[in-house]
Amino acid sequence: MSDGETAAAPSFGEAMEELEAILRRIEGEEVDVDRLAEELRRAAELLELCRAKIRKAEVEVTQIVQGLEDQGGEGGAEGGDDGEPDDEAEPDDEAESDDAEPNDDDPSGLF
Repeated sequence: MSDGETAAAPSFGEAMEELEAILRRIEGEEVDVDRLAEELRRAAELLELCRAKIRKAEVEVTQIVQGLEDQGGEGGAEGGDDGEPDDEAEPDDEAESDDAEPNDDDPSGLF
């Protein structure tokens, strides 16, 4: 790879578009056998890039959710999960919550 290629990694969307283009060329038998290894090598690089971006986003989302949970436990947030029903719940929410405490559909316990 040249310095220009390593300096600016493609965005997730750009990487996915390039992966899809490589896949179309391979499936359409447009790739010369001599270029096949090069195409597959590039696809592997793009896959690793996408996986890294997904892992990073997952960590960030987990940290954000954890921060929100920590803030909710301090008692300063409205509608925090203090174990008591929310007085300002919409009527539909109250009807559904009567028979669904705790919510068995959410194994994380967040909702």
